[in-house]
Amino acid sequence: MCRLNPKVDFAFKKLFGSEENKDILISFINSMLSENQQIKDVYLKNPYNIANYRKDKMSILDIKAVDDKGIWYDIEMQLSEQIFYEKRAFYYWAKVYSDQLEGGYNYDKLRKTISINILDFDYLDEEKFHNVYKVYNEKSKKELSSVFEMHFVELNKFKKDFKDVRTALDRWIVFLNRAYELEKDKIPEELAVDESVKKAVERLDVMYLDKDEREIYENDLKRLRDYIAGMKTAEIRGMEKGMEKGMEKGMEKGMEKGMEKGIKQGQYHEKINIAKNLLDVLDNKTIAIKTGLTIEEIQKLR
Repeated sequence: MCRLNPKVDFAFKKLFGSEENKDILISFINSMLSENQQIKDVYLKNPYNIANYRKDKMSILDIKAVDDKGIWYDIEMQLSEQIFYEKRAFYYWAKVYSDQLEGGYNYDKLRKTISINILDFDYLDEEKFHNVYKVYNEKSKKELSSVFEMHFVELNKFKKDFKDVRTALDRWIVFLNRAYELEKDKIPEELAVDESVKKAVERLDVMYLDKDEREIYENDLKRLRDYIAGMKTAEIRGMEKGMEKGMEKGMEKGMEKGMEKGIKQGQYHEKINIAKNLLDVLDNKTIAIKTGLTIEEIQKLR
């Protein structure tokens, strides 16, 4: 099985963002694009470099590339769930788009920018695992401009097994989700038919990490595990607190109802006693008016 998890930030950057693996990145991008958008080459704007990664890791959160048509791409793998992720996605898209001017004022230099967000958690209120967003007129549905395109790939929504894999994107999602099951010498034929996916499995299976790289990878993995543990702890504590509050509220409500019932029963018995003392001097109708009891209840007392 592959020794590294390709979804962990560092491994993802090294596998898809390295110069020697550009063909893997091209295949990965093409798996999400329509037939008339397919690309043949890319230029990495921030290629993987251990020295840069070590020095300024927090700023290297994504993979930036430009294809042979001049279209820009911003690709990010996100494992930690974020409530406002779409705002983060828009921010990074806008930054890549606006940075194209590099201090100039020629808006005609701005090129189409495609954001690809791979999420290891459910975020969108959509059934499909791959969703694409563009800018359209609300009524006519005509596209205002082609410069904006944003993809969301939610890995947890992909439920297909190997035998159900049909598309290039299917194969890449299986690779990301199940790399721990794959070995370079025993790649399932459903994946092996794609040379790029096959190469990704082989590269990941034998990927060498030096001491610094191993430390960065392990730190990324530790942060991920700590995040998952923290989320589970918060969930359990939230449930416990909710149950505790529910029990307190239930007991309080039960006591209120009990007291209310007791008061009503006491008042009823008092009315009965008064009615009994009046049986010899007043008629049923008058006693009912005086006590609030029904005529039928008074008749039973007689």
